[in-house]
Amino acid sequence: MANTIDTAFIKQFETEVHMAYQRMGSKLRNTVRTSNVTGSTARFQVIGKGTASTKSRNGNVTPMELAHTTVEATMADHYAAEYIDKLDELKININERQAVAQSAAAALGRKTDEIITTAMDAGANSTQIHDTGSALEKADLLSLFQTFGNEDIPEDGQRYLAMSPAGFADLFAITEFASSDFVGPQNLPFAGGMTMKEFLGFKIFSTSSVAGGKNFAYHTSAVGLGVNSDVQTEVNYVAEKVSHLTTSMMSMGSVVIDDDGVFEVLDNN
Repeated sequence: MANTIDTAFIKQFETEVHMAYQRMGSKLRNTVRTSNVTGSTARFQVIGKGTASTKSRNGNVTPMELAHTTVEATMADHYAAEYIDKLDELKININERQAVAQSAAAALGRKTDEIITTAMDAGANSTQIHDTGSALEKADLLSLFQTFGNEDIPEDGQRYLAMSPAGFADLFAITEFASSDFVGPQNLPFAGGMTMKEFLGFKIFSTSSVAGGKNFAYHTSAVGLGVNSDVQTEVNYVAEKVSHLTTSMMSMGSVVIDDDGVFEVLDNN
């Protein structure tokens, strides 16, 4: 029994970690462009804007001369590890493996959001919306809408505004945002128990990964997340510690693909 039980233990724990990560994972990951990566970097292709032109009768068409560029995200490895003492498991009435699985999932989920927000902070457009002197108001959201429109960002349901909990709470002072008289009961901020609200074409949501008065407005295609290795788990017995070392790990990197699609929205929180 002692020589074979570890096999079953590894399979069960790996499944628990995978399911927990899907259930408790990153809020931002599914809102950005994701690419599976084999190698140390992820390269995202960028094609410039084209301009249509006319031509004379029997004349030649004018090519758009689209500019091709690339941006790269470097993969970084991240680990969430914990020892499970063999004898400690006999003294507790909780499922230690499940507790460790949930903790690892939460840690890697937070790290995924941190990777994405760090990339957006570094690569956002130099134009900032509002300032840190006061809370966001309706005029600031209208300015954001206008800015995205001026940059020809598609209104295709993939515009997002990730806000700190305090910044998201400030929006409730905007009548048009919070009142069913304007948006209808189905689009109120907490309809269905969710904290994501669609307003002015943006899916606005609250996340603790955004802080310091710096919120991020972006289009899905403007931010890339390279996944070198998704969450995986291994369990090894460490004789010197009489414990199983459970290690969850992932390798990811993020980069802003087009800074015309990523803007910082500042407030006083």
